[in-house]
Amino acid sequence: MDIYYLVFILPAVIITLWAQIKVKTTFNKYAKIYSQNGITAYDAVRKILDANGLTNVVIEHISGSLTDHYDPKERVIRLSDSVYSSMSVASIGVAAHEAGHAIQHAKSYAPLALRNTVYPVVNISSQAAIPLIFIGFLINSLNLVYLGIILFSAVVLFQLITLPVEFNASGRALKILKDYNILSANELGGAKRVLSAAAMTYVASALVAAAQLLRFVLMARRRD
Repeated sequence: MDIYYLVFILPAVIITLWAQIKVKTTFNKYAKIYSQNGITAYDAVRKILDANGLTNVVIEHISGSLTDHYDPKERVIRLSDSVYSSMSVASIGVAAHEAGHAIQHAKSYAPLALRNTVYPVVNISSQAAIPLIFIGFLINSLNLVYLGIILFSAVVLFQLITLPVEFNASGRALKILKDYNILSANELGGAKRVLSAAAMTYVASALVAAAQLLRFVLMARRRD
């Protein structure tokens, strides 16, 4: 554990842990508050999709808790056990967020399109970057270290691109829930808190990645 780890990585990791705890506690709090309309998360998403002409987007039930996501390749929204059939404010908010991603995709929202385009490259970069940096330091090859740093930079870029995608999806979700009268004004406040807490996990992930990149750069410069 080097000094750069203590200065940059450890604080970022602590923030990440806090964000993960925050999203779970906030979700659990509003998972106990049910929508006055008696609508399930599934029904809310189906209503949102159909109203936006996305009748071809399928909704599937998957196992797990808060494993919800939108698959742009298959045009499928997958809702977790804790969300799919729940009538809670928290679940409806999370489900509407995923519907927001589907709408982004349909409208060719630029940051989402960019993220989907670079994802295959970033997936390879993320697997190769750390081993290259480690081996480079091990055999004292700065060229290899800097190659790894370049690849890891793509990971950081991906994390940064993800932020506007997630914030925009949450913004769309809250507006839709209000405009379509799916949630009342008071219920919208709960959904907003859940989505805001979830957004912080993406901010924390970006912070960790940026801190790690800075650490690698400083370590490499120290070897020059």
